[in-house]
Amino acid sequence: MPLYTADALILRTYKLGEADRIVVFLTRDRGKKRGVAKGARRPRSRFAAALEPMTEVRLAYFEKESRELVGLNYAEMVRSPLTLAMRSDGPPEGGPHRGSLADALGYIGYFAELLDEWAQEADADDRLYRLGASMLDALSAGAPVQPLARYFEYWLLRLQGVYPEARGTLSDAAMAFLAASRSVTPMQVGDVPVPPGVLKELEQVHRALIAMHLEKQLKSDRVLRDLRRHN
Repeated sequence: MPLYTADALILRTYKLGEADRIVVFLTRDRGKKRGVAKGARRPRSRFAAALEPMTEVRLAYFEKESRELVGLNYAEMVRSPLTLAMRSDGPPEGGPHRGSLADALGYIGYFAELLDEWAQEADADDRLYRLGASMLDALSAGAPVQPLARYFEYWLLRLQGVYPEARGTLSDAAMAFLAASRSVTPMQVGDVPVPPGVLKELEQVHRALIAMHLEKQLKSDRVLRDLRRHN
């Protein structure tokens, strides 16, 4: 069986047997993969915290043509959104959009689930990988989560060719935010002037488009709604 090494974003994991995990991850050069991390649930697992959602890792895996699941050899953490816990939870000077730490951490699962739903098995898409990695950069730097989420949804829908012409259905302020989003990086999106009402408008439009395209509601979307009700 050939051994592959790759940069990857962890999208989700779930239990397998008594000690293992199935890991869904997105690679830059070979698309989305699913693999077995043996012993990952043991206290002294060699995988440690490298399998958390939206963590960027350097991993190695064995792949056999007749098997759907690859076998993970190791996963070394490169960057993790959990570094958010190391920064202050308070707003920066002049930064009206920065959400709470709980909000930022809540969006990690949302971004990971969207990438998982959109990424195709074994179909390399460098643009999708770079979008996910840029979200990790922005989250780790403490970018404001509400504009960042609208930016991510917009670009994800655009890359997949399912963002319709919105003229006449969105306000001028919402169209201005989308126009600005085409020319700034995720870490710069907090500098784009946008009223809170516009972010809510875009959230409703984007969630409807996502649900229509996927033909289901995201689990993480419900988690975010519950989180918002308790804040």
